[in-house]
This record gives sequence, C-alpha cells and structure tokens, in this order.
Amino acid sequence: MPTEIRPVGPDDADELAALLTANRDFLSRWEPTRPDTYFTPAGQRALIEDAARSRASDRLFPYVILADGELIGRITLSNVIRWNFQSCNIGYWVSERHNRRGHATDAVRQVCRVAFDELGLHRVEAGTLPTNAASQRVLVKTGFTKLGIAPKYLKIAEAWEDHILFQRIADDG
Repeated sequence: MPTEIRPVGPDDADELAALLTANRDFLSRWEPTRPDTYFTPAGQRALIEDAARSRASDRLFPYVILADGELIGRITLSNVIRWNFQSCNIGYWVSERHNRRGHATDAVRQVCRVAFDELGLHRVEAGTLPTNAASQRVLVKTGFTKLGIAPKYLKIAEAWEDHILFQRIADDG
C-alpha cells in the first residue's frame, strides 16, 4: 500500500472524527486527554479552520496520512520557529488497524522533505514516551538521533510524562 501525505482540509473533518473515535482507546496511551468535542466532526472542523490560520501565519503545517487513498492518520509540523532557529516539532499517529505496516515511517520521511526542502527548516524535533518503542523505531529509521530525556515534558492521560527527545538536522540526510 503506497503511503502519501497531503495538507488537511475541511472535507477531512467527518473522516478524521470517525477515525479518531474508532481509535480513541488505542491513541489514549500516547496523546494528551482530549475533550469529547475533539472526536466530533464539528470539533475536527474547528481544529482544521484554526490550523488553516496557523498555516497561513507559518506556524503549523498539518497533513493527513493516506494509504491507497484511505485516510489512516495525521502528521503535523508544529511550533515552527523561524529566524536563526529554523526549527519545528513533529507529531504523528496512524490508526491501530494500519500500525506496523511502514505508513508512519513513510509519512515521517515525506514530511521531513517538506520541512527541509519546501519550508527551508534546519531542524525537526520529536518526543516520544519512553514506552513508545514503535515510534522510536520510526524516528531512528528516518534519520533522527536521540538527544536525551526531557523530564515531565508533556501531559499525557492527565499525568506529566517524561519524553525521549529526538532531532533530525537538514544536512543529516
């Protein structure tokens, strides 16, 4: 199944809401706690509209991940900082049904090309929970290097959790 990414759009709201609802328990181990409205088409539409404004101001670049044309996840370049830093964060998820098939790896490779070649960024940073070995493998396979541990980095499931930080520099390949 070929994997592709494309910018998220308003027409994705219903499909994203259904996919998120179907994967709510699966994703809850890795994601911040979300309000119930997040899992609705209206909630997704509002997020997509907000993302469009952030994209226009060069701060956030959200994409959907597709496998054979089917929406299977999301990948986002966020917290874009320009000037001398030229850096951003990456976050992604793939539905449980499509996990461990290489889609996340393909999507990370593609979005890094966007970050470096189209957006002119120098550095992409990612953080994973120490228990998320699958995501760590994706990052290593796509050229990221481990930086270290960030204690109590992000609130996941109502608890501040340590994260392993990774980075990829444009010149690293």
